[in-house]
Amino acid sequence: MTDMVQATTAPSAARVSDTYRWAQLAIGVAAMVMIANYQYGWTFFVPDIQKTFGWDRASIQWAFTLFVLFETWLVPVEGWFVDKYGPRIVVLVGGVLCAIGWAVNAQATTLNGYYLGMIIAGIGAGGVYGTCVGNALKWFPDKRGLAAGITAAGFGAGSALTVAPIQAMIKDSGFQTTFLYFGLGQGIIICILAFFLLAPKPGQVPAVVANAALAQTRRNYQPTEVLRQPIFWLMYFMFVIVGAGGLMVTANLKPIAVDWKVDAVPVTLIGMTMTAVTFAATIDRVLNGLTRPFFGWISDMIGRENTMFIAFGMEGFGIWMLYLWGHDPIWFVILSGFVFFAWGEIYSLFPSTCTDTFGAKFATTNAGLLYTAKGTAALLVPLANYVQQSSGHWDNVFILAAGANILASLLALLVLKPWRKVVVAQSAI
Repeated sequence: MTDMVQATTAPSAARVSDTYRWAQLAIGVAAMVMIANYQYGWTFFVPDIQKTFGWDRASIQWAFTLFVLFETWLVPVEGWFVDKYGPRIVVLVGGVLCAIGWAVNAQATTLNGYYLGMIIAGIGAGGVYGTCVGNALKWFPDKRGLAAGITAAGFGAGSALTVAPIQAMIKDSGFQTTFLYFGLGQGIIICILAFFLLAPKPGQVPAVVANAALAQTRRNYQPTEVLRQPIFWLMYFMFVIVGAGGLMVTANLKPIAVDWKVDAVPVTLIGMTMTAVTFAATIDRVLNGLTRPFFGWISDMIGRENTMFIAFGMEGFGIWMLYLWGHDPIWFVILSGFVFFAWGEIYSLFPSTCTDTFGAKFATTNAGLLYTAKGTAALLVPLANYVQQSSGHWDNVFILAAGANILASLLALLVLKPWRKVVVAQSAI
């Protein structure tokens, strides 16, 4: 009730033009592009780190897990700062930490050194990610799925253009130099972009639009209230089980290709020829980006849960087919692309569903609380490596990931959809 009173008494600013809103979205997307390599570029460094120091792969991949943990689990704290002090300061500090993180990696000679570097980079990347997605949700209450999707696309596809340059630089100059140059360059650009980011004032954006397919609350839940809602934990569980499969493939794309002996095989598709792993990584990044606004836009029209049912079902099928046919280099490229296309949309569907359910006022913090599920999912990445090492093959990992996605698909339609209708209806009372 107090939120509704505050909303009516707060001074309203004049509506801004759509061009202004899209400009803010574009700044957020550019910042997301700059943090993409911290996650998606990691897989290219792993073989050289292993070759140089002789550590086992599972130990090295703990650096990736720590990155994702600190990228996600601190987002609610960073979101609180954004909701209180605005987006600029958080993104500025995030850019500095991103640059420092990979600079530490460039000098590291121990596993703990890489763990520290990736923790620092993770804190920085999380600050940028959470701020930009939260800001998009606030600027576009009328197109939440699309706006969150376009912003998340910057992260998903942002590293596509640098797949070949990173690999070439690692080969020519060494992975330490690549860590340093890319880390500093990306961090500096993030810091510059931070000065142009603003949060909307009351009245600057349109009101929530009524849509029969979308259950959207009129109430703004405090973050402490959200954590007491059982439906939040259902969404959290679904995010974890879908997120784990995609993160496992993200962290292990090159190692899987090496184990299946397809990594260096030339593949020609759509008039281009590249090695299978380079081709797969490039297509994966592009499709992982495109899927976010695509499924976000679809969900604005047919509803979040219906879209989840379709996308998660596709992901389960894709992982299963990659397991069956991925030993062929052409199918490895095509099916890994399909897997990423069916996976990336979680980063638009879950934030928009969260804001639809719990309101826009604390959107950055609340979506940040849900985003920590990605960190929980990252804990399963080293587990996948241990399962692979103990069995000598990837079969069990792929079967578990496929099954988890089918489960999430069914939960979206049969449990989340009817439950969320009840929760939103009750919030209007």
